[in-house]
Amino acid sequence: MTSETVGGGVIEHTFGAGDGPLCFTGNEFAMSTRDGVSDELLIFLQGGGACGPTNCAAVPVGLPLFNVGILEAGNPANPTTDYDLGYIPYCDGTLFTGDRDVDSDGDGNIDRYFRGIQNLSASLDVIRSNYPTPGRIVLAGNSAGGFGIHYALPLVRKQYPDVPIELINDSGMGIQQPGSQERLNAYWNSDSFFPANCGTCIGADGNLTDYHKYQLAEDENIRIGFISSTRDETIVGQSGIEGDIFEAELLEAVAELEDAYPDRVRSLISFTDEHTYIIKQFDFAVADTTVRQWVTSMLNSSDGWVSKSD
Repeated sequence: MTSETVGGGVIEHTFGAGDGPLCFTGNEFAMSTRDGVSDELLIFLQGGGACGPTNCAAVPVGLPLFNVGILEAGNPANPTTDYDLGYIPYCDGTLFTGDRDVDSDGDGNIDRYFRGIQNLSASLDVIRSNYPTPGRIVLAGNSAGGFGIHYALPLVRKQYPDVPIELINDSGMGIQQPGSQERLNAYWNSDSFFPANCGTCIGADGNLTDYHKYQLAEDENIRIGFISSTRDETIVGQSGIEGDIFEAELLEAVAELEDAYPDRVRSLISFTDEHTYIIKQFDFAVADTTVRQWVTSMLNSSDGWVSKSD
């Protein structure tokens, strides 16, 4: 690994080629850290498409750290502006879970390097080395990163056994076609992220609602805020789920989670087809609030952190 200051107090850590972290294309993987002025830590997982056996829509190179939205330093209106930051880009194609190299076209040469678990775990090692004693952790992600924070949670918890963790899931609720998660797990070698003692973590309907319940039951020191659209054009388009069905299952999932854990789960639901908010649309209005205000209420533990929808 090499580390280089790239401006704005950001240090970019690049891992060399080999058996460790890589983008799925074989490109080098890099993540970033940025020192804040508080003892709180934001770990952010970036989004991008997934790479399945029949359709590969993953980004080939991870996006660099942009100073916008929940990642923006120097803006008092951003509730995490003073936090230490560990930024984990997405380019593994496996929602940060893969552990398998693949010859996808059968020509005898490896052409897909599914190293999501290496990318994630190496990044968390760097973050833990730089920020060993945070008072609180915000574990946030959008799109693939929204899915990914739930896979990252047990690894973050192992690194920080007693620290309160706030999860912010932006557009990664886990509404899926039946059988799709199992097929991807087999393709990516990702089964180990689903506990053997949780037979319903992948539901018969394909959804991951019981996976989220399992994590809440196992860890009393977490809270989760779900942000989503009822007709998310990206998730609906890539999953092949009809819009009416996606909306109904999304609303059912958040209601079920909030009923089961009323003190630790809230949702912000927009009845639109938008995709992701906490980076590119932090001031998007839902009901009588904005995404920024709702996240601020969550992190301030204020009475304003309640579930809202249009």
